[in-house]
Amino acid sequence: MKKLLILGAGAGGTIVANKMREKLSEKEWEITVIDRDWQHHYQAGWLFVPFGIYSIDDCIKPKSSFIPNGVNFVQDTIVNVDPASKVVTCANGKYDYDWIVVGTGCRIVPEEVEGMMNGWRKDIHDFYTPDGAIALQKHWKYMKKGRVVLNIAEMPIKCPVAPLEFVYLADWFFTMNGVRKDIEIELVTPLTGPFTKPVATKILSKVCEEKNIKVTPNFVLDSVDADKKVLESVTGDQVDYDLLVSIPPNFGAQFLMDSEIADPMGYMDTDKHTLKSKQFDNMYIIGDATNVPTSKAGSVAHYEADIVAENLHREIEGEEPRPEFDGHSTCFIVSGYEQAYLIDFNYDVEPLPGKYPFPGLGPLSLLGESHMNYWGKMMFKWVYFNLMLKGHDLPLESQMFMAGKMKNVPGM
Repeated sequence: MKKLLILGAGAGGTIVANKMREKLSEKEWEITVIDRDWQHHYQAGWLFVPFGIYSIDDCIKPKSSFIPNGVNFVQDTIVNVDPASKVVTCANGKYDYDWIVVGTGCRIVPEEVEGMMNGWRKDIHDFYTPDGAIALQKHWKYMKKGRVVLNIAEMPIKCPVAPLEFVYLADWFFTMNGVRKDIEIELVTPLTGPFTKPVATKILSKVCEEKNIKVTPNFVLDSVDADKKVLESVTGDQVDYDLLVSIPPNFGAQFLMDSEIADPMGYMDTDKHTLKSKQFDNMYIIGDATNVPTSKAGSVAHYEADIVAENLHREIEGEEPRPEFDGHSTCFIVSGYEQAYLIDFNYDVEPLPGKYPFPGLGPLSLLGESHMNYWGKMMFKWVYFNLMLKGHDLPLESQMFMAGKMKNVPGM
């Protein structure tokens, strides 16, 4: 019996497990998924916990609920991957494989920033973890005045639009609490603006201006003085805060670094079109574990899963993989007051105005604020748990299409 091993039961690994079980004969192929945690986190939901929109329980379900029949789910801690011997070592045993898919995600590493841990979970909080989201909710629930600074330490990070959503939601949150006039909100980012591409940056910068959210660009964080409550950049610039909402450096899985098969930040060298490992035979990589130049977001893992499953199956059958992944990413940007924007882009094409997913019809507007977009975001949790994770086909193409998008944007 041949063996397919999938490391990580997040979005990417789970979808691939479902798709590959349909493609491969159970008589010929054993499929095993290994993950250290029994809980599946809807990570996009952590953004809403500090604002009381979601609870932690809304965002967690057992991973076993999404692993299909005929696939082994092993809860264990991975400690080493040996591609030469095609063996994965865990705390409680070893697993050999014929093919392997690495979908182990990424994690925040606040200890990488000098001084940050001195104020961690005191006046410095995150919302990229369940514990962090809960702690932040408790910290600022009754906040009446002060400076709230959201800082992105460095790129890449999970869900790059989440910081922008957070400051928009903070404006709404403090306005509803009647204290917005006494709360300063500032987004401090290493990017040149609130987003990386011209059309989206112009639109989203205007939203920040309208909401009186200060944006400090080109700020590359060097250290944090938790006693003085000051951020300092590598060029010596300083930003003070009363409450720091931090997005620390994001690293890949530690065991990939320990196995010396990833780069210094824990990401795997991946062909950006086939999603096959550039370094190791019989290995595909998916989701946040890759180093491909697109967003580390759930939508990307979903689009990648189609390509990984198809290419893996092709190779098993003796065919060459197809270079079909174009970096497609689709992200809602909640702007507060039950409104949201939507962006759709890839490696080569920036977010543009238009209609999605059906050209000319929508019902969702690209780079336009609407209540429909907000409910699209709110409904996505149900879609995620009930359709996407189980590998069901959705009316969303892995490759981005230009139909319905405005190629020439007035004023740009």
